[in-house]
Amino acid sequence: MEWLMAPFEVTFVQRALWGGVLVSSICALAGTWVVLRGMAFLGDAMSHGMLPGIALASLLGGNLLVGAAVSAAVMALGVSAVGRSPRLSQDTSIGLLFVGMLSLGVIIVSRSQSFAVDLTGFLFGDVLAVRSADLAALGGALVIALAVSALGYRAFVALAFDERKAHTLGLRPRVAHAALLALLTLAIVASFHVVGTLLVFGLLIAPPAAMLPWARRIPVIMIGAGCLGASSTFIGLLLSWHLHTAAGASIAATAVLQFLLSTGVSGLRSRWVRAALPTSTPDRPHMEDGQTS
Repeated sequence: MEWLMAPFEVTFVQRALWGGVLVSSICALAGTWVVLRGMAFLGDAMSHGMLPGIALASLLGGNLLVGAAVSAAVMALGVSAVGRSPRLSQDTSIGLLFVGMLSLGVIIVSRSQSFAVDLTGFLFGDVLAVRSADLAALGGALVIALAVSALGYRAFVALAFDERKAHTLGLRPRVAHAALLALLTLAIVASFHVVGTLLVFGLLIAPPAAMLPWARRIPVIMIGAGCLGASSTFIGLLLSWHLHTAAGASIAATAVLQFLLSTGVSGLRSRWVRAALPTSTPDRPHMEDGQTS
């Protein structure tokens, strides 16, 4: 069992594991609503929409998390504002803002001499460089995410399944949508410096999607997604240690593999259930002598 536990005897790998577990928990809370509402493209767009703020903060010597938060907030507000136009679909609005913010970020980063290094760190992160201060920040973000999820649960459920009913019940769907965007922003901003913007998307989407075939209650999906994310962190770090691969990418790839396995097993289960059901022909209606149909 030494091969299983040896990597986690190293201090920086331990911090990476705890960081991945905290990120997985935050992403499970936000990602469940993203999957239920079909907002995956929005999550991808917002994760990349942080680039201008991060690039500007890097050039000015500011805090990258603050820059990411400001840029993500601008992206969320832009999606909400442009999405109200009756002439544009939501996907079109998100796509245009996505390209615009990403282009602006690349333009700003290109002004820096360390263009390649900065952009690589933004896209892929460095989970093995997690510090104690990062863990404290992630812990605070998890507490906020739990509070938002608990307070907005009823409104989020109504919004996910029937926006008109949410309005009828007086749950203020626009406010609920804004709170949901804030929760998504929190998850992305808190996680990007650990696994990067390209890879945080895997933890945000894959674990909740993998749980959907196996759970009917939303809290169960969230808990299961958090457990799957934590297990993908453990397995990904283990593979990274022994195979000498990128840690963040190994974690995200493991999460996607879990989703594929879940989908495959769920499909096989559905086939077995259908095959086990008895095939019966409906009884023909009995007609008495002289009766006409």
